[in-house]
Amino acid sequence: MVAALTLITLLFLTGLFEQLPEATLSAVVIAAVIELVDFPALRRLYRVWTDRLGSIYGFAARPDFAAAIAAMLGVLIFDTLPGLVIGIGVSILLLLYRVSEPHVATLAKLHGDWLDITRHAGLRPDPANLVVRVESGLFFANADHVRERIQNLRTPATRMVVLDAETSPFIDITAAKMLVQLAAALRRDGTELRIARDIGQFRDVIRHAVPEAFHHKVFPTIDQALDEPLEQPDEQPDRRD
Repeated sequence: MVAALTLITLLFLTGLFEQLPEATLSAVVIAAVIELVDFPALRRLYRVWTDRLGSIYGFAARPDFAAAIAAMLGVLIFDTLPGLVIGIGVSILLLLYRVSEPHVATLAKLHGDWLDITRHAGLRPDPANLVVRVESGLFFANADHVRERIQNLRTPATRMVVLDAETSPFIDITAAKMLVQLAAALRRDGTELRIARDIGQFRDVIRHAVPEAFHHKVFPTIDQALDEPLEQPDEQPDRRD
């Protein structure tokens, strides 16, 4: 029905609108288009924010809201297709930014669970044993960032670094080599790198791509990784059974 009325108007009734002021025509267009903008949805996207997310991702803490605004402005200024392309482009850029600088959390144990110390007041990590968790998969885009963060979290008292891999569902060859290089750098400073709770693709890549680097240094739990005695300086790090 609406399509039929629109067609009739275009064919026979356009003369009725010919003398209307442009301001009136603009108001008609705005009234027709305003309902296409979902303001409640934009408000919901905008509310996806916490101080913690802001401290981790900065301007990229509201990626969905930013992409929605970019798509809306693109459609209004250019056209539907360019607007959609702009929205998709902004989404991809924000995604790349977030995964290239993932949060590396320092963990401490509370009632049997290993928790992020920034989320639980009063938790204090063991100065000698640094337990970290990367909240992302590990690949070429974030390998350098993760290495720098782990090195910066160390203190002169650190003798062991345990990487909790449970929140890293995958790893590529570049990131695996980064861990090998990180282990070597830490070893020169008298610190040993261990991996705990490796899962899925992470486990497959670590155990098949660089098996000699972490032989005897991958553990099913964080506690087991911490309980295993440190290697003596004269022991070979890639020893085999």
